[in-house]
Amino acid sequence: MNFPLQIQFRDIEKSDFIFNDVWEHTEKLERFFDRITSCQVVVSAPHQRHHRGRIYHIQIRLHLPGRDIVISTEPEKNHAHEDVYVAIRDAFDAARRQLEEGVDIGRRDVKANHTSTHAKVARIFGEEGYGFIRTPDQRELYFHENSVLDGFAKLKVGDEVRFSEEMGEKGPQVTSMTKVGKNGHSFT
Repeated sequence: MNFPLQIQFRDIEKSDFIFNDVWEHTEKLERFFDRITSCQVVVSAPHQRHHRGRIYHIQIRLHLPGRDIVISTEPEKNHAHEDVYVAIRDAFDAARRQLEEGVDIGRRDVKANHTSTHAKVARIFGEEGYGFIRTPDQRELYFHENSVLDGFAKLKVGDEVRFSEEMGEKGPQVTSMTKVGKNGHSFT
């Protein structure tokens, strides 16, 4: 795991089995979303019920660049959480859903702001199969030869292109691009 994980036990004895289960769920979450900077998990059984078993409460706090996500199961509302492993699974499923929603929203924001805009080819590295475009607001965006819909080999520095972008691992990048003709139409 590439970030610190803190696991706390409250009103329950520490268990290596529970610890390992939380660790495995956290590793799966990291494989899904690799920008987590730290994670804190609290496993507790705050209420003792006389006619039923203990209901486990799981709280997960994920620290991400620019924001935190807090997941907290509601023990009184789900009697399936009398099984600590079900409670852990449900909490981590909720964390994954929140990460998915955040990632989708981030991608929509980038696409909504910059879809189908024009730019000019600034640099081409033909042998390496990539280049950069310069947008009207003077940003330089990376593109790979596979993102050029009408032929990478046909591009020249200074060509006008229409492009779509999204957030990549190292920042915004071109996802698709077509050369624009003199009349403003894309070649296809």
